[in-house]
Amino acid sequence: MPSSKHPPLGPEAAAVVRALSSSGRLSRRSLLGSAGVLGLGAGLAGCGTSGTSGGTGASAQGATPKPPQAKDVSDTEKTLAWANWTLYIDKNEDSKTSPTLMEFTKSTGITVNYQEEVEDNDSFYGKHQGQWRQGQDFDRDLVVFTDWMASRVVKAGWVQKLDKKNIPNGEKNLLDTLKNIDYDPGRNYSLTWQSGYTGLGWNVARLKALTGKTELRTLDELWDPKLKGRIEVLSDMRDTVGLIMKSQNVKVGEKFTTNQFDAAMDVLEKQLSSGQIRQVKGNSYKEDLVSGDAVAAICWSGDIFQLNSEAKGQKYGFALPESGGLLWNDNMIVPIGARHKSNAEILMNYYYDPAVAAKVAAYVNYICPVKGAQEEIAKLKGVSREIVKSPYIFPTAEDLGRVEIFRSLSTQEERDFTGIYQEVLGA
Repeated sequence: MPSSKHPPLGPEAAAVVRALSSSGRLSRRSLLGSAGVLGLGAGLAGCGTSGTSGGTGASAQGATPKPPQAKDVSDTEKTLAWANWTLYIDKNEDSKTSPTLMEFTKSTGITVNYQEEVEDNDSFYGKHQGQWRQGQDFDRDLVVFTDWMASRVVKAGWVQKLDKKNIPNGEKNLLDTLKNIDYDPGRNYSLTWQSGYTGLGWNVARLKALTGKTELRTLDELWDPKLKGRIEVLSDMRDTVGLIMKSQNVKVGEKFTTNQFDAAMDVLEKQLSSGQIRQVKGNSYKEDLVSGDAVAAICWSGDIFQLNSEAKGQKYGFALPESGGLLWNDNMIVPIGARHKSNAEILMNYYYDPAVAAKVAAYVNYICPVKGAQEEIAKLKGVSREIVKSPYIFPTAEDLGRVEIFRSLSTQEERDFTGIYQEVLGA
């Protein structure tokens, strides 16, 4: 039974619990009492992005018809609003503006209201799902969601179909491995913004001071008593639970059982209840690594490299655990109620120019989805050879062989597993 003596949740993790609670998901207790109901063996997905969506939207439930698409006013209103994650676009450190966004506005006349407001897929979705369901304009013309959440809204019918005539660069330059995904074959409703790895990150100096080590190689090292109260994990279930499952030799890209999932939850619950884990957070874990409140974390690859860039040195480390890491994709989508669809498509096309994509990759240091960007990044002034050759931006076959994409969940699995996760996080 989950303990109530957990460390406080980060604000985005608390929002996840609220979002999941509002969905009426099963609790861990009720699920374990009826484990035979799941039927996990039938019709489950293989690895990668194949499988059944975990959608909980209108079309998945059959309760609400697809809302009408908003009228596009791009011809008369040269603007768009873009909701993205933090540290996810190039920036001038002095002006705090994005050079590529400024160049986009200069070349197209389209102004961009860029907001770093996606801390977590569930919390952002939970905040706006009512408006999305009704097809309302919630002042976002472009939203960046991870595969599984993009799948949810695409399959629910809450996303506008893209006009590929406006995005020729996307057609031409998207990496071949990303062109066909189960929830959006042929990429009619989404386009990858960046990809990345989930693994282990740490503050080098503080880790050495507490443990004598300068790097982490296994998940078990996070549970070192010397790091008690200095560990943070991600609020996204697939990231944190997926990495724990991989440490238990479970292939998360393939069929797994309820018992295997629950074994990982036992580890998470133990580390929360003992106080080993300081907080469960979304993007804001970075601030705690910088302040020293957290020494190590389950984290995203690009964040660590960007922190090093800001620190002008190798103050932070990242590694895929020996047991393997996770690969994920974040995708640009246009909500059904958005009123500036064509403007958003023009922006997508702009960022799929390899020369522009290279500038973003040089700053954010995530896996770049654009063909030709590696050649272009080598031409940029001031970009180190480490960036140009980084396997965390332009992956090696060896590293890709050590990671999995957390498989798609059926609607029932989505309900059951997130119910378990909800209770462990917030009960």
